[in-house]
Amino acid sequence: MSLVLTHVKFQFLETIRIPVAVVGNAFFPAAAMLFFVVPFAGDDPVAATFATGSMATFAVMSSCLFTYGVGVSEDRAQPWDPYLRTLPAGPWPRFAGRMLTGLAFMGMALVPVVLIAALLTEATVSPLGLLLGLGALVVAALPFTFLGLLIGYALPSKAALAVAQILFFPLAFGGGLLTAPGQAPGFIEAIAPFLPTRGSVELVWAATGGFTPRVTSLVSLAVWTAVAGVLAAWAYRRDEGRRFS
Repeated sequence: MSLVLTHVKFQFLETIRIPVAVVGNAFFPAAAMLFFVVPFAGDDPVAATFATGSMATFAVMSSCLFTYGVGVSEDRAQPWDPYLRTLPAGPWPRFAGRMLTGLAFMGMALVPVVLIAALLTEATVSPLGLLLGLGALVVAALPFTFLGLLIGYALPSKAALAVAQILFFPLAFGGGLLTAPGQAPGFIEAIAPFLPTRGSVELVWAATGGFTPRVTSLVSLAVWTAVAGVLAAWAYRRDEGRRFS
């Protein structure tokens, strides 16, 4: 565990030494809250609560895709990464440290969303609902974590950044994160249940706002999580075999 915490400290300090990376991680969800949620749904407790759940999911997706996708790919390009893989401690401390560091930055991305919702909107949630919502966000993070790891281990850094950006906006818009439940355009409502973003946000809505998730969305979320997890493991083993065999 001490090795895991050492890796967490190293990776955390390595990232915050570039402040724009930390600011950028939280900027888009906070900006979306300020420009779309506060003026259009801030006075309605139900709408504001659902919108806050959407922006929290937005923040989690953004953090996972870019922290793991771009971060892992950039680390692979450095000579330090293959050296660490040769150490007798094995891959676990490094990997666990990366996961915990990603959770820390995910939490940092959520803080502005929660503060804006609490101070500038009528969104309401019980203490139990808040805890359930945080748990739902952890589950919601899984497919995007695996997608980020897949991108990071399969692609060089420049391509990883481009692919993460290409995936980010279609998943956000297509999953209906920028609209209230049932108010997205028809073609969005048709495709949303088959994207991981919809299942993720419906879990969060259910935890915080009494929403009833659709079976199709939850099944799709599980399928995306399983497939992305398998592909991420394949990409890791492929990268390891290519560089160390």
